[in-house]
Amino acid sequence: MAAKKQISFVTGNVNKLKEVVNILGSEFTEKVEIKNVDIDLPEYQGDADDVSRLKCEEAMKSLGGAVLVEDTCLCFNALGGMPGPYIKWFLKPLGPKGLHQMLAGFDDKTAEAVCTFAYHSGQPCDKVMLFKGVTKGRIVAPRGPASFGWDPCFEPEKHEKTYAEMTKEEKNKISHRFKALDSFREYLRNHV
Repeated sequence: MAAKKQISFVTGNVNKLKEVVNILGSEFTEKVEIKNVDIDLPEYQGDADDVSRLKCEEAMKSLGGAVLVEDTCLCFNALGGMPGPYIKWFLKPLGPKGLHQMLAGFDDKTAEAVCTFAYHSGQPCDKVMLFKGVTKGRIVAPRGPASFGWDPCFEPEKHEKTYAEMTKEEKNKISHRFKALDSFREYLRNHV
């Protein structure tokens, strides 16, 4: 039996690791072992692709071997895409209720949840690969448990529940993270 490919997933959020492993499923976990590594990476500024690429390159330099990093954006259309990659810094002081209140003066409550996974194989000649998923929706008054970031105030298009009101299985079938990981899984299927 061949040894499993080792990938270091850089995150301090164990819930995110569980969600990633759950979405990737057993086909993936038979071939690849994904382990959580909590290291501080610089907080780069720029668009999501640049931020993801730079974080991945830095993680690879620090850890060596195959690495995976994730960057999540929540883009309010009324605000020209902000807070975007800076959502973490808006969420911390405002919480989901404050994010909803940011749009109080705007008719447009639509938003996009964007997830970008950046992967580097650990081989010096390889480049960072990006895998992106986008889910359109709208910002609503928070509903559901406040246990996972801004999930209580994001309601995906064609759904009447926020991410927080959905079961993990429901969310994992439609989320921006699922879409990005689905592309990553397809890549690994052909390269592992």
